[in-house]
Amino acid sequence: MLAIPINVPADTVKLRLEKTLISRVSRAAFYNLSELRFLWLTYNAITSVHPSSFVNLKALRELRLDGNLLTTFPWEGLRDMPNLQTLGLYNNRLSSLPAHAALFLPNITYLDLSSNRLTILPAELLDLWFPLPELQEGVVQRKILGLHDNPWLCDCQISMVASLSMSLGSPVVLMDQLIMCSRSMGQSGMLLMQAEFPRCMRPSVQPTATRVISPLGSNVILRCDASGYPTPTLTWIKTSAYDNCCQQEILQNSERLPQVLESFLQESPRVGVRWSIISLNGLSFKDAGEYRCQARNMAGISEATIKLKVIGVSKLSRPPKKKSQITRIKSS
Repeated sequence: MLAIPINVPADTVKLRLEKTLISRVSRAAFYNLSELRFLWLTYNAITSVHPSSFVNLKALRELRLDGNLLTTFPWEGLRDMPNLQTLGLYNNRLSSLPAHAALFLPNITYLDLSSNRLTILPAELLDLWFPLPELQEGVVQRKILGLHDNPWLCDCQISMVASLSMSLGSPVVLMDQLIMCSRSMGQSGMLLMQAEFPRCMRPSVQPTATRVISPLGSNVILRCDASGYPTPTLTWIKTSAYDNCCQQEILQNSERLPQVLESFLQESPRVGVRWSIISLNGLSFKDAGEYRCQARNMAGISEATIKLKVIGVSKLSRPPKKKSQITRIKSS
Protein backbone atom coordinates (compact mmCIF):
# COMPACT_ATOMS: atom_id res chain seq x y z
CA MET A 1 0.00 0.00 0.00
CA LEU A 2 1.53 3.29 -1.16
CA ALA A 3 -1.23 5.78 -0.29
CA ILE A 4 -4.04 6.25 2.20
CA PRO A 5 -7.16 4.56 0.78
CA ILE A 6 -10.03 6.83 -0.28
CA ASN A 7 -12.86 4.27 -0.06
CA VAL A 8 -13.00 3.93 3.74
CA PRO A 9 -16.67 3.86 4.94
CA ALA A 10 -17.84 7.26 6.21
CA ASP A 11 -19.07 5.84 9.54
CA THR A 12 -15.66 4.38 10.46
CA VAL A 13 -14.78 4.95 14.12
CA LYS A 14 -11.30 3.37 14.21
CA LEU A 15 -8.80 3.25 11.35
CA ARG A 16 -5.47 1.47 11.61
CA LEU A 17 -2.93 1.54 8.78
CA GLU A 18 0.24 -0.22 9.91
CA LYS A 19 3.48 -1.43 8.28
CA THR A 20 2.79 -0.04 4.82
CA LEU A 21 4.85 1.98 2.33
CA ILE A 22 2.75 5.12 2.81
CA SER A 23 5.24 8.01 2.80
CA ARG A 24 3.06 11.12 3.17
CA VAL A 25 -0.26 12.25 4.59
CA SER A 26 -1.83 14.70 2.17
CA ARG A 27 -4.21 17.61 2.70
CA ALA A 28 -7.68 16.61 3.97
CA ALA A 29 -6.72 12.94 3.76
CA PHE A 30 -9.53 11.92 6.16
CA TYR A 31 -12.08 14.65 5.41
CA ASN A 32 -14.96 12.20 4.85
CA LEU A 33 -14.34 10.38 8.15
CA SER A 34 -16.02 12.82 10.54
CA GLU A 35 -16.98 9.97 12.94
CA LEU A 36 -13.37 8.84 13.36
CA ARG A 37 -12.22 8.62 16.99
CA PHE A 38 -9.04 6.51 16.74
CA LEU A 39 -6.46 6.93 13.98
CA TRP A 40 -3.35 4.73 14.00
CA LEU A 41 -0.72 5.33 11.29
CA THR A 42 2.07 3.40 12.98
CA TYR A 43 5.25 1.85 11.57
CA ASN A 44 4.87 3.12 8.04
CA ALA A 45 7.35 5.18 5.99
CA ILE A 46 5.71 8.56 6.58
CA THR A 47 8.12 11.47 6.15
CA SER A 48 5.67 14.38 5.93
CA VAL A 49 2.25 15.32 7.26
CA HIS A 50 0.40 18.26 5.71
CA PRO A 51 -0.81 20.87 8.26
CA SER A 52 -4.37 20.38 6.94
CA SER A 53 -4.29 16.57 6.96
CA PHE A 54 -6.73 16.31 9.87
CA VAL A 55 -9.44 18.73 8.75
CA ASN A 56 -12.95 17.68 9.86
CA LEU A 57 -11.71 15.19 12.50
CA LYS A 58 -13.52 16.97 15.34
CA ALA A 59 -14.40 13.68 17.07
CA LEU A 60 -10.86 12.24 17.02
CA ARG A 61 -9.53 11.31 20.47
CA GLU A 62 -6.38 9.36 19.65
CA LEU A 63 -3.72 9.92 16.97
CA ARG A 64 -0.67 7.67 16.76
CA LEU A 65 2.20 8.17 14.33
CA ASP A 66 4.75 5.98 16.13
CA GLY A 67 7.58 4.35 14.21
CA ASN A 68 7.68 6.64 11.16
CA LEU A 69 10.35 8.90 9.63
CA LEU A 70 9.00 12.30 10.67
CA THR A 71 11.57 15.07 11.15
CA THR A 72 8.86 17.69 11.81
CA PHE A 73 5.26 17.62 12.93
CA PRO A 74 2.56 20.20 11.99
CA TRP A 75 1.52 21.22 15.50
CA GLU A 76 -0.92 23.82 14.16
CA GLY A 77 -2.90 20.95 12.63
CA LEU A 78 -4.05 19.99 16.14
CA ARG A 79 -6.57 22.86 15.91
CA ASP A 80 -8.68 20.65 13.65
CA MET A 81 -8.93 17.99 16.40
CA PRO A 82 -10.35 19.81 19.47
CA ASN A 83 -11.16 16.54 21.30
CA LEU A 84 -7.75 14.93 20.80
CA GLN A 85 -6.26 13.64 24.06
CA THR A 86 -3.64 11.09 22.98
CA LEU A 87 -0.80 11.93 20.61
CA GLY A 88 1.88 9.32 19.93
CA LEU A 89 5.07 10.38 18.13
CA TYR A 90 7.34 7.67 19.56
CA ASN A 91 10.33 6.50 17.49
CA ASN A 92 10.53 9.20 14.84
CA ARG A 93 13.30 11.66 13.90
CA LEU A 94 12.04 14.84 15.53
CA SER A 95 15.01 17.05 16.39
CA SER A 96 13.25 20.12 17.79
CA LEU A 97 10.09 21.22 19.56
CA PRO A 98 8.97 24.70 18.44
CA ALA A 99 7.76 27.13 21.10
CA HIS A 100 4.42 27.58 19.32
CA ALA A 101 3.59 23.90 19.90
CA ALA A 102 2.45 24.90 23.39
CA LEU A 103 -0.48 26.79 21.83
CA PHE A 104 -1.99 23.58 20.49
CA LEU A 105 -1.32 21.13 23.33
CA PRO A 106 -3.53 22.26 26.28
CA ASN A 107 -6.05 19.40 25.77
CA ILE A 108 -3.44 16.67 25.22
CA THR A 109 -3.21 14.43 28.31
CA TYR A 110 -0.95 11.73 26.80
CA LEU A 111 2.05 12.81 24.71
CA ASP A 112 4.77 10.35 23.73
CA LEU A 113 7.91 12.02 22.34
CA SER A 114 10.31 9.28 23.37
CA SER A 115 12.96 7.80 21.05
CA ASN A 116 13.43 10.90 18.94
CA ARG A 117 16.34 13.36 18.57
CA LEU A 118 15.12 16.12 20.87
CA THR A 119 17.69 18.20 22.75
CA ILE A 120 15.88 21.20 24.29
CA LEU A 121 12.44 21.83 25.78
CA PRO A 122 11.07 25.34 25.09
CA ALA A 123 10.11 27.36 28.15
CA GLU A 124 6.58 27.75 26.76
CA LEU A 125 6.01 24.00 27.07
CA LEU A 126 7.31 23.97 30.62
CA ASP A 127 4.88 26.77 31.51
CA LEU A 128 2.08 24.66 30.04
CA TRP A 129 2.99 21.47 31.86
CA PHE A 130 4.01 23.03 35.20
CA PRO A 131 1.91 26.19 35.64
CA LEU A 132 2.84 28.38 38.58
CA PRO A 133 0.29 28.23 41.44
CA GLU A 134 -0.63 31.91 41.01
CA LEU A 135 -1.41 31.34 37.32
CA GLN A 136 -3.48 28.17 37.69
CA GLU A 137 -7.17 28.33 36.86
CA GLY A 138 -9.29 25.60 38.39
CA VAL A 139 -8.14 21.99 38.67
CA VAL A 140 -4.98 21.17 36.71
CA GLN A 141 -5.41 18.02 34.60
CA ARG A 142 -2.61 15.49 34.95
CA LYS A 143 -0.58 14.68 31.86
CA ILE A 144 1.50 11.64 30.90
CA LEU A 145 4.69 12.46 29.01
CA GLY A 146 7.20 10.26 27.27
CA LEU A 147 10.53 12.11 27.09
CA HIS A 148 13.05 9.30 27.53
CA ASP A 149 15.51 8.05 24.92
CA ASN A 150 16.31 11.53 23.55
CA PRO A 151 19.75 13.21 23.54
CA TRP A 152 18.70 16.00 25.91
CA LEU A 153 21.27 18.70 26.67
CA CYS A 154 21.96 18.84 30.41
CA ASP A 155 20.32 22.03 31.66
CA CYS A 156 18.11 23.14 34.52
CA GLN A 157 14.94 22.84 32.44
CA ILE A 158 15.06 19.12 31.77
CA SER A 159 16.28 18.64 35.34
CA MET A 160 13.28 20.49 36.78
CA VAL A 161 10.92 18.44 34.61
CA ALA A 162 12.34 15.26 36.11
CA SER A 163 12.36 16.52 39.70
CA LEU A 164 8.91 18.16 39.57
CA SER A 165 7.37 15.05 38.01
CA MET A 166 8.46 13.06 41.08
CA SER A 167 6.96 15.52 43.56
CA LEU A 168 3.69 14.76 45.32
CA GLY A 169 0.67 15.93 43.35
CA SER A 170 2.69 16.73 40.23
CA PRO A 171 0.59 17.65 37.17
CA VAL A 172 2.97 15.56 35.03
CA VAL A 173 3.81 11.85 35.15
CA LEU A 174 6.80 10.62 33.14
CA MET A 175 6.53 7.22 31.45
CA ASP A 176 10.19 6.58 32.25
CA GLN A 177 12.08 8.71 34.78
CA LEU A 178 15.49 7.40 33.70
CA ILE A 179 16.26 10.26 31.31
CA MET A 180 19.67 10.47 29.69
CA CYS A 181 21.35 13.74 28.81
CA SER A 182 24.67 14.99 27.45
CA ARG A 183 26.77 18.08 28.16
CA SER A 184 27.03 18.91 24.46
CA MET A 185 25.91 17.53 21.13
CA GLY A 186 27.68 14.34 20.14
CA GLN A 187 28.80 13.37 23.64
CA SER A 188 27.76 10.10 25.20
CA GLY A 189 24.77 10.25 27.50
CA MET A 190 24.63 10.17 31.27
CA LEU A 191 21.80 9.73 33.70
CA LEU A 192 20.08 13.03 34.41
CA MET A 193 20.33 12.41 38.16
CA GLN A 194 24.15 12.23 37.88
CA ALA A 195 24.62 15.36 35.74
CA GLU A 196 25.62 18.78 37.03
CA PHE A 197 24.17 21.91 35.44
CA PRO A 198 23.36 25.54 36.30
CA ARG A 199 20.52 26.03 38.76
CA CYS A 200 17.30 27.64 37.60
CA MET A 201 17.01 31.27 38.77
CA ARG A 202 13.82 33.19 39.43
CA PRO A 203 13.52 36.20 37.08
CA SER A 204 14.36 39.73 38.16
CA VAL A 205 12.80 42.71 36.39
CA GLN A 206 14.22 46.22 36.04
CA PRO A 207 12.17 48.98 34.33
CA THR A 208 13.92 51.99 32.83
CA ALA A 209 11.60 54.23 34.90
CA THR A 210 8.92 53.66 37.51
CA ARG A 211 7.00 56.88 36.86
CA VAL A 212 6.51 58.65 33.53
CA ILE A 213 4.77 62.01 32.99
CA SER A 214 4.11 62.95 29.37
CA PRO A 215 2.00 65.61 27.63
CA LEU A 216 -1.20 64.90 25.76
CA GLY A 217 -0.60 63.81 22.15
CA SER A 218 3.06 62.86 22.63
CA ASN A 219 4.72 59.49 22.00
CA VAL A 220 6.10 57.31 24.81
CA ILE A 221 8.15 54.10 24.89
CA LEU A 222 8.07 51.96 28.05
CA ARG A 223 10.87 49.43 28.48
CA CYS A 224 11.83 46.79 31.01
CA ASP A 225 14.74 44.34 31.24
CA ALA A 226 14.58 40.88 32.75
CA SER A 227 17.16 38.26 33.65
CA GLY A 228 16.80 34.70 34.88
CA TYR A 229 17.53 31.10 33.98
CA PRO A 230 15.95 29.73 31.87
CA THR A 231 15.49 32.95 29.87
CA PRO A 232 12.17 34.40 31.10
CA THR A 233 9.18 35.23 28.95
CA LEU A 234 7.91 38.83 29.19
CA THR A 235 4.33 40.12 29.18
CA TRP A 236 2.97 43.67 29.46
CA ILE A 237 -0.30 44.13 31.33
CA LYS A 238 -2.24 47.31 31.94
CA THR A 239 -3.70 46.82 35.41
CA SER A 240 -5.34 50.14 36.29
CA ALA A 241 -6.12 53.62 35.01
CA TYR A 242 -5.89 57.01 36.67
CA ASP A 243 -9.21 58.24 37.99
CA ASN A 244 -9.67 61.97 38.39
CA CYS A 245 -12.19 64.62 37.54
CA CYS A 246 -10.88 65.30 34.02
CA GLN A 247 -10.83 61.76 32.66
CA GLN A 248 -13.71 60.11 34.47
CA GLU A 249 -15.98 59.96 31.44
CA ILE A 250 -13.20 58.51 29.27
CA LEU A 251 -12.40 55.84 31.86
CA GLN A 252 -16.01 54.70 31.98
CA ASN A 253 -15.88 53.95 28.26
CA SER A 254 -12.38 52.43 28.20
CA GLU A 255 -11.43 48.75 27.94
CA ARG A 256 -11.78 46.38 30.85
CA LEU A 257 -8.68 45.95 32.97
CA PRO A 258 -6.36 44.13 33.41
CA GLN A 259 -5.51 44.03 29.71
CA VAL A 260 -2.60 42.18 28.07
CA LEU A 261 -0.80 44.43 25.61
CA GLU A 262 1.15 43.75 22.44
CA SER A 263 4.85 44.40 22.80
CA PHE A 264 8.12 44.28 20.91
CA LEU A 265 10.44 41.62 22.30
CA GLN A 266 14.20 41.42 21.89
CA GLU A 267 16.46 38.73 23.30
CA SER A 268 19.96 39.66 24.37
CA PRO A 269 22.98 37.74 23.05
CA ARG A 270 23.62 36.73 26.66
CA VAL A 271 21.81 33.64 27.89
CA GLY A 272 19.07 34.44 30.38
CA VAL A 273 18.66 38.14 29.45
CA ARG A 274 15.68 39.62 27.61
CA TRP A 275 14.11 43.03 27.21
CA SER A 276 10.76 44.27 25.96
CA ILE A 277 9.16 47.59 25.01
CA ILE A 278 5.69 48.90 24.28
CA SER A 279 5.14 52.00 22.19
CA LEU A 280 2.27 54.41 22.91
CA ASN A 281 1.73 56.97 20.14
CA GLY A 282 -0.45 60.09 20.33
CA LEU A 283 -1.15 59.82 24.06
CA SER A 284 -4.69 60.38 25.27
CA PHE A 285 -6.07 60.35 28.79
CA LYS A 286 -7.19 56.71 28.42
CA ASP A 287 -3.52 55.69 28.03
CA ALA A 288 -2.72 56.93 31.52
CA GLY A 289 -2.51 54.31 34.23
CA GLU A 290 -0.41 51.52 35.66
CA TYR A 291 1.56 49.17 33.41
CA ARG A 292 3.18 45.98 34.68
CA CYS A 293 6.05 44.17 33.01
CA GLN A 294 5.78 40.52 34.06
CA ALA A 295 8.62 38.02 33.67
CA ARG A 296 8.28 34.31 34.34
CA ASN A 297 10.11 31.04 33.92
CA MET A 298 10.02 27.65 35.62
CA ALA A 299 11.63 29.05 38.76
CA GLY A 300 9.04 31.73 39.42
CA ILE A 301 7.46 34.99 38.42
CA SER A 302 8.43 38.65 39.00
CA GLU A 303 7.02 41.96 37.84
CA ALA A 304 7.73 45.68 37.87
CA THR A 305 5.27 48.57 37.69
CA ILE A 306 5.47 51.74 35.60
CA LYS A 307 2.95 54.52 36.25
CA LEU A 308 2.12 56.74 33.29
CA LYS A 309 0.49 60.14 33.81
CA VAL A 310 -0.81 62.21 30.91
CA ILE A 311 -1.00 65.98 31.40
CA GLY A 312 -2.55 68.72 29.28
CA VAL A 313 -5.85 70.26 28.34
CA SER A 314 -8.03 68.79 25.64
CA LYS A 315 -9.54 71.24 23.13
CA LEU A 316 -13.18 72.06 23.76
CA SER A 317 -15.31 72.85 20.75
CA ARG A 318 -17.20 76.15 21.20
CA PRO A 319 -20.54 76.73 19.50
CA PRO A 320 -20.35 79.40 16.72
CA LYS A 321 -21.65 82.84 17.55
CA LYS A 322 -25.01 83.74 16.14
CA LYS A 323 -25.12 86.26 13.30
CA SER A 324 -27.33 88.66 15.28
CA GLN A 325 -24.79 88.76 18.11
CA ILE A 326 -21.99 89.64 15.66
CA THR A 327 -24.12 92.42 14.08
CA ARG A 328 -24.88 93.98 17.49
CA ILE A 329 -21.18 93.98 18.41
CA LYS A 330 -20.28 95.72 15.14
CA SER A 331 -23.03 98.38 15.56
CA SER A 332 -22.05 99.10 19.13
